[in-house]
Amino acid sequence: MDFDLSWILLGLPLAFVLGWLASRFDLRQLRLENRRAPKAYFKGLNFLLNEQQDQAIDAFIEAVQIDPDTSELHFALGNLFRRRGEYQRAVRVHEHLLSRGDLSLADRQRAQHALALDFLKAGLLDRAEAALLKLEATPFEAQARLALLANYERSRDWPQAAEIAQKLAKANQGNFNGRLSHYLCEQAAACIASEHPKEATTLLEEAIETAPAAPRPRIDLARLLANQGALDEAYLTIEKALNAAPQAIPLMAGPLGEYAAKSTHAARALLRLKSQYEKAPSLDVLDAIVALEAASSTPSPTARDWYVQHLEREPSLVAAAKWIAGEKLEHEQFHPQVQRALDHAVKPLLRYRCAACGFEAKQHFWHCPGCQAWDSYPAKRVEEL
Repeated sequence: MDFDLSWILLGLPLAFVLGWLASRFDLRQLRLENRRAPKAYFKGLNFLLNEQQDQAIDAFIEAVQIDPDTSELHFALGNLFRRRGEYQRAVRVHEHLLSRGDLSLADRQRAQHALALDFLKAGLLDRAEAALLKLEATPFEAQARLALLANYERSRDWPQAAEIAQKLAKANQGNFNGRLSHYLCEQAAACIASEHPKEATTLLEEAIETAPAAPRPRIDLARLLANQGALDEAYLTIEKALNAAPQAIPLMAGPLGEYAAKSTHAARALLRLKSQYEKAPSLDVLDAIVALEAASSTPSPTARDWYVQHLEREPSLVAAAKWIAGEKLEHEQFHPQVQRALDHAVKPLLRYRCAACGFEAKQHFWHCPGCQAWDSYPAKRVEEL
C-alpha cells in the first residue's frame, strides 16, 4: 500500500491550528484564574476592613481553593479562624501549611508559631508546649519562650517556669528576679500545705536572696515563723520586710501589730506604725495602731479617736464606719440598722484592684487571677487609690 503524502500535508496545518487553539484556551483559563484569585483576596480584605469576618472567611476560602499554593492566604485564614475562636479550623489550616514540602524555612517557622498560638488559645497546653519547644533557635525563640513562661505559670509548673525565666534573663529579655522570687514562694506555699516547713523555709530564704527588695518572701517567712511559735523572730522578719519595701506597709501593718502584741516588741511596733502613718496615711496602718493601743497593758481610752483624726486629714467612708461601730449614738436603737447600711456601703471600697486589668478582689493577690500579671495589685485598697 502506497503512503499518500498529501495526508501529511493536510494534517500538519490542522495539528498546528488545534495546538494553537489549545494554548489559547489554557492561557485564557490561566488569566481567568489569576484574575479571580486577586479578586477574591481583595474582596476578603475589604470585608475584613469592614469588620465582616464571616464574609471575609468565605472570600479567603474561595481564594485558597483557586490558588492552594499561596501561603499568605493560609496565614490570613488561620488568623481569622483563631480570632473568631474557631481553633480547630485554625489548627487544620496551619497543619496543612506545615505538611507542604515546598514551604520555605521562614514560612515553616511562622506556621509553627501560629500553630502554637492556636493550641494556647484553645487551652491545649501540652500540645502548645510541644509546638513552642520546636521554635528554639528560630526568629520566634523569644516569643515562644514568653509564651512557654505563661503556659508554665498557668499550669503552676514553677520549676519549668523558673528555667524559662532564667533563659530569658540570659538572653537580655528583661529582669526576671521578681518572678523567680514569686516562683520560690509558690513552691514554699506548697511545702507548707504538705507540712514540710523546713523545705519551705529554705525556699523562702532563697527567694529573699533572689529579690532582696521584694516584700512577699519576708511576709511569707514571718507568717511561717509565727505559726511555729517564733513570734520575736517573726516580728523582726516583718520589720526587715518593711525596711526593704516601705511602699508595701499596708500589707505588713496587720501582721506587724499582731506579732508585736504577742511578743516583746509592742511599744517598738507602735512607734514604727505611727511614724509610717505620718509619712503616708493608710487605713490598714490605722487599724494596726488602734488594735495595738487597745491591746496594750494600759489601753488608751482614745485609741479609736485615730479614726476621727484620719477623717480630719481626708474624707473616708471606711474610717467613719469603723469609728461609728464603737460609738454610742443618741438614737442607739437604730445603731444596728445604720451600721449594717454603712458596712454594706464600704465593702466595695475595701477591695484591692489590679492596675493592669481592673479585676477586684477582697484579698491582695501577688498574681492577678484575671490577667495573670505579677505584682499588679497596689498595696492600697480601692478607697485610697
